[in-house]
Amino acid sequence: MPLARTEERNPRSAAIDRMPTLDLLRLMNAEDQTVPLAVAAVLPEVAEAVELAVATLSAGRRIHYVGAGTSGRIAVLDAAELIPTFGLSPGRVIAHIAGGTRALTRPSEAAEDDESAGRAVIADAVAGDLVVGVTASGRTPYVRGALSMSRTLGARTVLISGNPQSPIASLADVHIAPDTGPEVVTGSTRMKAGTAQKLVLNSFSTATMVRLGKTYSNLMTDMLASNDKLRDRQLRIVADATGADPEACRAALSATDGDAKVAVVMLVGDVDVDRARAELSAAGGHVHVALANI
Repeated sequence: MPLARTEERNPRSAAIDRMPTLDLLRLMNAEDQTVPLAVAAVLPEVAEAVELAVATLSAGRRIHYVGAGTSGRIAVLDAAELIPTFGLSPGRVIAHIAGGTRALTRPSEAAEDDESAGRAVIADAVAGDLVVGVTASGRTPYVRGALSMSRTLGARTVLISGNPQSPIASLADVHIAPDTGPEVVTGSTRMKAGTAQKLVLNSFSTATMVRLGKTYSNLMTDMLASNDKLRDRQLRIVADATGADPEACRAALSATDGDAKVAVVMLVGDVDVDRARAELSAAGGHVHVALANI
């Protein structure tokens, strides 16, 4: 089986062990600058995946991320941050990493070879769920097992890899494969390939949340304000969205038990709490739709 380009040697970095520190850093930075261009080339595939994700969550189903090593840790990070950033309920987007949660801080590299574990971790997926496999090489057995089981269960599938010729791409409805090429340190896919995966997952999940009405304009109206810094940010969000003075925004947040989205509809629509909640519910949580209906 031919190697993925992420496993090839990079001729531009052949002398890194003899480079002055600043030259080494400049080389790594130059290589990193190619990553956004590689991601830009696969945005149509990312858009296809977003449409699948929106349909999945809108139908009350779940999204599962599955990965090993660096890929798995990046997937866990992305899933975890959706809860505070967008107020997403726990359990709607779930991340599975080979070796379990212990592998987040204590690498368990052998776990990625366990295809049966990949099948088992996704065994509770159902038809209508979406399973997103993340693997730089595009051939990780743990991810292959998860995608294969997903097909058996009737779940939709997405593969995010660094290998356009991935041998498991046939198991995915959508294959997102930014070609970042050889790494500065041969095979160290925590570098460019990992950065590409972070960019793809950020774009995928953020676009999905926006499409689901988790923002108003570019404001995080669904953010969980769980500490003083975030409560201050939430107050600024309501003020920016409505143009109201801080005291009016603070009063609206108090009246809505800290629900910034309801507070925005109250202030902009000039309605009471109950009407604001009802309009938001009828609009599926989309603030601009709720306001248009007032």
